Amino acid sequence: MTPSPAPASAASSLERLLRALSGTVLGQAHVVADLVTAFLARGHVLLEGVPGVAKTLTARSMASALGLGFTRVQFTPDLMPSDILGTHVFRPQEGAFQLVKGPIFTEVLVADEINRTPPKTQSALLEAMEERQVTLEGTAHALPAHFFVVATQNPLELEGTYPLPEAQLDRFLMRVRVGYPSPEAELDMVRAFHQRQGRPPQVERVLDAPTLLELQARAAAVACDDSILDYTVRLIRETRANPRVRLGASPRSAQALLAAAKARAALHGRDFVTPDEVKAVCPSVLNHRLLLKAEAEVEGLTADDVLRHTLERVQVPR
Repeated sequence: MTPSPAPASAASSLERLLRALSGTVLGQAHVVADLVTAFLARGHVLLEGVPGVAKTLTARSMASALGLGFTRVQFTPDLMPSDILGTHVFRPQEGAFQLVKGPIFTEVLVADEINRTPPKTQSALLEAMEERQVTLEGTAHALPAHFFVVATQNPLELEGTYPLPEAQLDRFLMRVRVGYPSPEAELDMVRAFHQRQGRPPQVERVLDAPTLLELQARAAAVACDDSILDYTVRLIRETRANPRVRLGASPRSAQALLAAAKARAALHGRDFVTPDEVKAVCPSVLNHRLLLKAEAEVEGLTADDVLRHTLERVQVPR
């Protein structure tokens, strides 16, 4: 078994990755941090934002920096499960059926506008995201070890869309809000576009496959004190006790929160989790796992508001 890299080596590798992504994806530092965190934790990400805020560019840049294969699928109302998973096609010259693999057989899959396709096609991703395999006609086909889904959706254009069911949302480790950049960052974007003369940005590969596996193993092995475990559970249970919440976070959410906090600690070059890591990843890990009561939504409250209140109420371990 290959040993995990030393803390300094791991921190250096991750620093190169963040530097490569930040040089291309301008003004979205929190999005880059959450994407890398989810990848280290072996999770998937749902990017939510209006068109034109670099959601697809971010995913493509990350795949390039990691040296991974990249496939983009535009989800549409007529997209069928077989269009994603693949199908068996009869080859007359061979007298047999042959599997033609779909675009899901990749390493980084970008599911663009995932809420524009019917639930039947959305659910085709469930097994792949949870078990990293696809079952076709009773035969399981393994997906690459680094299989990573980055789905996108526009929160404003809801006409003709199919909201993701809770079971599908739960497969995403994080839902990351992608907003508009600051004026300074937007000016940098336009300047960079001008200097490239309209050509797409190029991201150099900074990590290799063995290093990626080692970094993920290191993130999973980050130490966690019992006080942090207790803090994580108290945060989860507080969401269920909130009178504005119809359905709070599940026990699986606690595991997701802990995994993301450990990955964020690894990203910071630490081999132990602090409350700051838990608090940093809490909004993105839990904001899609809460269902608010109707009266709370009428008041204009969001899951992010509830989580801010939760973080204020639950005492931080010392």
